[in-house]
Amino acid sequence: MPPRTPPNVVLLQGTLDMLILRTLLFGAAHGHGISSFIQQTTQDALIVEHGSLYPALHRLERKGWIAGKWDTAPNRNREYKYYRLTPLGRKQLVAEQSKWEELVRAIGRVMQPITEE
Repeated sequence: MPPRTPPNVVLLQGTLDMLILRTLLFGAAHGHGISSFIQQTTQDALIVEHGSLYPALHRLERKGWIAGKWDTAPNRNREYKYYRLTPLGRKQLVAEQSKWEELVRAIGRVMQPITEE
């Protein structure tokens, strides 16, 4: 069976930020680890390219929602920048998740309207 080609999914603006914050809720991670987690968790439906990921990480860092620190990876002789969620980032994640859930409910009402009989 040939490998499944993921659909061309375009993230709504701000969605990538929310996914990164959510990923870091589980602990510190470097950029590739964040990207891999999102890809694996979504079963390859979302593939975060470096050209989108690193500008988002820098933006979140400037806002104070995440903090980055260079560290040597275990069993590697190379440094990676590990990002962690800050208390301000946790607060932002709660707000973003609430907005996302409201958006999903609103779209659901359009996609599956209740019909009157």
